[in-house]
Amino acid sequence: MTFIKKISFSVVAGLVVAGLFSSCEDEVTTIGSGVIAGEPFGTGKAVFDVFAYNNKINTVKSNRLPIYQLGNLNDPLYGKTTATITSQLQLSTVAPTFGTYTQATEDVAVSDTIPATIVENETVKSVYLYIPYLQDVKDTDGDGVPDDLDVDASDANSDTDGDGISDNQERISGLNPLSNDTDNDGILDAEDGENGLAAYPKKFILDSIYGSGKANPFHLKVQRSTYFLRDLNPDTNFEDSQDFYSDHDFTPFLTDVLFEGTETVRDTEIITYNEDDPDTEDVDEEGTVDQTIGAGIWVPLDNQFFQENILDKEGSQELLNNTNFKNFLRGIHVSIDAADDIFMLLNLAGANITITYTHDSIDTNGTATDESDDESVVLEKRFVINLVTGDGISTAITGNAVNTFINEEYSPEVLEALSSTENAEKIYLKGGAGTYTQLKLFAEETALSTSVISQIKANNWIINEANLVFYVDRTSLDAAPGVIEPMRLYLYNAETNEVLYNTVTEFSVSNPTALSVFPFYDGVLQKESEKGIKYKIRITDYINRLISGDLSIATLGLSVTSDIRVVSIGSAKLETSEVKIPIMSTINPFGTVLYGSNTSDQEKKLQLEILYTEVE
Repeated sequence: MTFIKKISFSVVAGLVVAGLFSSCEDEVTTIGSGVIAGEPFGTGKAVFDVFAYNNKINTVKSNRLPIYQLGNLNDPLYGKTTATITSQLQLSTVAPTFGTYTQATEDVAVSDTIPATIVENETVKSVYLYIPYLQDVKDTDGDGVPDDLDVDASDANSDTDGDGISDNQERISGLNPLSNDTDNDGILDAEDGENGLAAYPKKFILDSIYGSGKANPFHLKVQRSTYFLRDLNPDTNFEDSQDFYSDHDFTPFLTDVLFEGTETVRDTEIITYNEDDPDTEDVDEEGTVDQTIGAGIWVPLDNQFFQENILDKEGSQELLNNTNFKNFLRGIHVSIDAADDIFMLLNLAGANITITYTHDSIDTNGTATDESDDESVVLEKRFVINLVTGDGISTAITGNAVNTFINEEYSPEVLEALSSTENAEKIYLKGGAGTYTQLKLFAEETALSTSVISQIKANNWIINEANLVFYVDRTSLDAAPGVIEPMRLYLYNAETNEVLYNTVTEFSVSNPTALSVFPFYDGVLQKESEKGIKYKIRITDYINRLISGDLSIATLGLSVTSDIRVVSIGSAKLETSEVKIPIMSTINPFGTVLYGSNTSDQEKKLQLEILYTEVE
């Protein structure tokens, strides 16, 4: 038998509750605390009010981030965001010796009695800045071909390039599974007895570069920054890390231009090759692989600058340790021309500056005491300077880098909504130095919310599922074509910054990604015809803990996220206050518009849905 049962909570005027129950006499094993096996029960759905309040972020902590943003994002909803990076530099080896001998040894080389010690004349040959792109490395079948390029991502024996050799066999043999002629000699790999390439550039899926500039050259600029990025905060007696914010203006501190020119996005490895060494007559090094570098920004820097500030400083106090070095050289500033429509997320922890230099040496031919067979030779070596190290997630970040965000003024409609203190008709969410939303469940007043929770407990409800469903405002998004919708939302306790999901009760996922992890909690964008329709977030564990008394009702925070597994927080400054927001919102530049709880569209109104079992 099915019937409708009405429930009234007098404590909240206008509270929306609807229940649909079906009675049954099925035997129950265990369905909740205090429930006796075999008791009659009914199941139903109740809908409760939610109150949403938009908040505009003026600036956000943007140093020591796991991911950095660079370029120009032209968002049809929220306007243009320009991101630049200012980073410290760190010696990979402190008090370095360039060449074979220390500077102190070189200083007395002319007067000592050791023939092999000479003035080495270290000279910069080249300097390159490398910043790796983020890559989608998913390779389900382990055949060396990214899933998005694999003809069959679940079968390592598939043949993506159609040359008659399986992808996995080509991987094992050092052949290119994405080319049927690895060495480009006109002979297919299956028939070629000699594949002459020492290496081929592997192809990557770059999933974090946006804009039309991805397919076109863009204008990149690298400058010296003379701004001192403190690691520790003097206001806390140097006990806490120094925070830098996204509105920090480094322009007055930018001096030497180290690179200014065009760069192109490459989705393949960067391979450099050796030149033939004239001193090795019996060996031809021409065309052999020198180094292989992952896909990323790779541009030459000014040789003379690094000659004067690095090699010529050998043995100096400036290079004695990284504290001295960071105070001396300070750092670099990286920017993309404002006219270029390209925006990228970068792994700054993998970035470095590599100095290739030559130096004079004496080859004694194994006879240190016999000068008659000594030869003067020129050797080549490298020295690496890091930007930051560590990702801030699994390893601590060493060094300091700041992301600067310059946002265009929002539209009048968005600004009006963000300045309102009323329950929101529309929810505006944007990452970076954007926005976040506060939510209150059941009622605006804490006492009334607590009364509703007590009433639910008195009704002997066992909470089977509790959901917040956020419907995308397609009218707003469709009027702004080209919007990149955030793929996941993150709901958290805004008062304690604790997560709402329960890792113990979550479904286990093999090889979880940022979108597949914690599927019961969800929060992932659901699409129809490639357009976002809604986000559903399950907060069952949170509601159960409220009812059991383990938690007190709290204001919740809603933001975009790049990965809900990362729960680190950072400071954000609003118009009149300072709050903590998730770091994963700071590094996610995208935004959306959702229906709030004050909309006239009842079908898409934000509400709390509770599916429950009621003990009779």
